[in-house]
Amino acid sequence: MQKEFTYLGRLLAVICLAVLTDTCLGSFRNENTGMQSVREPAEVQSVREPAEVQGVREPAEVQSAREPAAVQSAREPIVIQVSQTPGESGKELSGTLQLAGSASMEKLSDAWAESFMEQYPNVRVTVEYIGSGGGIAAVVSGSADIGNSSRSVKEEEKAEGAVENLVALDGIAICVDSSNSVGNLTKQQLSDIYTGVVRNWSELGGSDTPMVVMGREAGSGTRLSFEEVLGLENKCDYANELNSTGAVMAKVAVTPGAIGYVSADIVDDSVSVLSLDGTAPTAENIREGTYPLRQPFVMVTKGDIEEQDELIQAWFDYVYSEEGQNIAAQTGLVRIY
Repeated sequence: MQKEFTYLGRLLAVICLAVLTDTCLGSFRNENTGMQSVREPAEVQSVREPAEVQGVREPAEVQSAREPAAVQSAREPIVIQVSQTPGESGKELSGTLQLAGSASMEKLSDAWAESFMEQYPNVRVTVEYIGSGGGIAAVVSGSADIGNSSRSVKEEEKAEGAVENLVALDGIAICVDSSNSVGNLTKQQLSDIYTGVVRNWSELGGSDTPMVVMGREAGSGTRLSFEEVLGLENKCDYANELNSTGAVMAKVAVTPGAIGYVSADIVDDSVSVLSLDGTAPTAENIREGTYPLRQPFVMVTKGDIEEQDELIQAWFDYVYSEEGQNIAAQTGLVRIY
């Protein structure tokens, strides 16, 4: 009887142990399943993880490699393209830009060339002063990229493909030696001087001094503009014909009784500048047209600017920029806007 009781007790203990084990395992499974359904975000897990666990977390590149392409593209940052300011992209330009033409445009051309090369260090700008007609012919023939002209392009030059691009305005100043007491002339008096009708300053209220009439060489744009405004084409009686506006001014300065016309932007104290019909050749008077003697400064291309190569287009972008036009004003010229 005692043996049977012992056997039944052991059997009951085994059954209770089995039931208890199954109950615990089920509870563990349910708890594990619930944890999966409410898993915390990675950021929260990272905060709760010990430092040593965070320290061995997979790098972003490894995680990215395991993610689908759509997830990877969503992670990529948005890149906004910002265009470069003028001059930054231009530093990649290179080559040689050849200008040729008007000596009256020397001061302006040199200033623009120097500034342009500073902005575009891989570009070389060369300027040759061979007169307006020569510069236009050089562009038409292809021996120059741009022709500098202090006159408008003629119809026959346009027929050959020459296109004028106005870049500034200049006055034509009438200068005499500094000892001359005459300070103003009318257009008619100026015409009479250059056609030989009047030959002594005393006829115009000055001293008894013979006039020495000076001007530019044939082919000069300044000469053509001067003669066109006064209606004196091929009618002038010159004592001296000089090949640059600077040479005219220098010769007038040291010659008693001399008179000459020069680009207004180069005038200095070595000569006296005359008013014309009571109007001085100031920038304001030239711009408004109240001073009658003025000339266009144009840069000639073969075809429109839009048809030119990148370097030539960059040059005109600079010339027409605020900086370029400011340089024109600083050299004594009238900006076009």
